[in-house]
Amino acid sequence: MGHRRKAREYALQGLYMYEINKASLDQLTSLNWVDKEIPEDIREFAVSLIEGSVKHIDEIDKLIKKHSKNWKFERLSHVDKAILRISICQMLHMPDIPVIVAINEGIELGKVFGEENSSTFINGILDAVNREMVNNK
Repeated sequence: MGHRRKAREYALQGLYMYEINKASLDQLTSLNWVDKEIPEDIREFAVSLIEGSVKHIDEIDKLIKKHSKNWKFERLSHVDKAILRISICQMLHMPDIPVIVAINEGIELGKVFGEENSSTFINGILDAVNREMVNNK
């Protein structure tokens, strides 16, 4: 497994804790909740994903709500929300990450950690956000 994928998994766990326990940003970015040593490059990327997602959460959630037709935001699973937040954060605020990579990694996280149809749902939302980004350029 690649270093960035592992960092995305840690960020997913952190954003899940943010959603469920309202954990503070300091608690999340300390990564003290991980029970093993984390290489520095993985730690740095995970922290940047967590910080960026939380910093831009209002903007990101607005996009999720806009593009999740027929789904109430409050009814989305916490895992799917976390994956979407990480992916959209990368798409909007991490220009060094190609959009297609952010989308594909979000879909893969959905396959592993989400429910049966999570990856399809995540793909639809991320594709819609991408189309909006392209149209607004």
